[in-house]
Amino acid sequence: MSASRSETAKALGPGADLLAALLDGMDAALCAFDAHGVITHWNREAERILGWSAEEAVGRSGFAGWAVRSADAGDVHRRLMAVMDAPGRQVHEFALVRKDGGRVLVRTQSAGVRGADGAPAGVYCAFSEVHAQIDLERSIALSEALFDDASWGVVLVDVDLRPTVVNAHAARALGASRTSLLGRPLGELVVQGVEELEGALHHVLAEGAPRALVELWVTLRTPEGERRRCWRSGFLRLASPLAEEPVPLGIGWLFEDVTDARLAEQEADRLRFRTSQLHRAGNAAAECEDPMEAAAVHLDFALAGFADHALVDLVEGGRLVRAVASPAGAPGPVARPAGAGIPVRYAAGHPALQAVDRSGSVRASASSKEWAVERQWPREAAHALCAVLRSRGRTVGVVTFLRSGNRPAFERPDAVYAESVAARVAAAVDLAGAAGG
Repeated sequence: MSASRSETAKALGPGADLLAALLDGMDAALCAFDAHGVITHWNREAERILGWSAEEAVGRSGFAGWAVRSADAGDVHRRLMAVMDAPGRQVHEFALVRKDGGRVLVRTQSAGVRGADGAPAGVYCAFSEVHAQIDLERSIALSEALFDDASWGVVLVDVDLRPTVVNAHAARALGASRTSLLGRPLGELVVQGVEELEGALHHVLAEGAPRALVELWVTLRTPEGERRRCWRSGFLRLASPLAEEPVPLGIGWLFEDVTDARLAEQEADRLRFRTSQLHRAGNAAAECEDPMEAAAVHLDFALAGFADHALVDLVEGGRLVRAVASPAGAPGPVARPAGAGIPVRYAAGHPALQAVDRSGSVRASASSKEWAVERQWPREAAHALCAVLRSRGRTVGVVTFLRSGNRPAFERPDAVYAESVAARVAAAVDLAGAAGG
């Protein structure tokens, strides 16, 4: 051990080696001065920043003549030592000189040291390069902004996939307060789609973040009821910077709600497809010599992606008579079924009868296991849409579209499409009646 190190150890007394090891292991540069301004401590981080070793630094009187320009030496020494008689810490920025002659701007935090008798005994000074300090401050500011003011959701999830930090935007998206979400399993918040979300989180823990953003459809449980949302999500695996080997701390999950945009895109795609189907059906029906065959062609094109089953009942003698239908229980073309021409036994209040009475569309969904059978429909039917057939100011019948239980109920846009199909079917049916007459 050099003379300077020996003197420092002697001054420190018992435990000098332990203190020296602690000082050398610090991430911040640290030096200390006695009451006369002589350097007593100098750790490895200080050596890394300025290039001067502890053997070269300890024992020197201040920074003058080696670690600071002569023009600045007096001001630097005065400001550093002034803290010895002042309460608390003081922050300064100095331009120091490296051993290789280069200059480096450092930010210092210094405070006075008191002896056993309470008298001023010296000063300790922790310092770091200004750009490193600014980087740290930027990181802290970024973290605070993400968790307070970000316009997208940010959630930190631990290795057990439980939220540990949730920003305000994410809390609103999840329909709960920031504190109430902490530590809760994701399955308590997400009714549907939790398997996909947890699968993505497990993948990030095991393999790292995916290269591309992921869009997840989830159904949330909120006080107002269930809500279906689409979240464009990005994931980051978090590891401790203090461990020798990467130790997973959890996952950073960032997301934004793109539900409205996705629904608009889906609706636009659906509208384009349905418009194309109407156009194709019109071209195909124009080649049919039999008007009823043309009506069946319109229904064949309409069923694609829209419904599982379709049937047409015509008004004859004040009653509805089955004319054409798609086969029940199996895919196939719309055709004249066996027993066609026989009046159907619809009970009062039947959706088809309601459509005729209202001269409009009627939507209905199953309310019991026997709902479809009671209405003379295939047993698997769970949702119905009846559209009246009108031509030349007369009601000529009704077309019924049916969906099974694994498909959603018909909505208003579906009724608009069904009415467009019904107008074309009604024209063909009316033409068939006129030709037959």
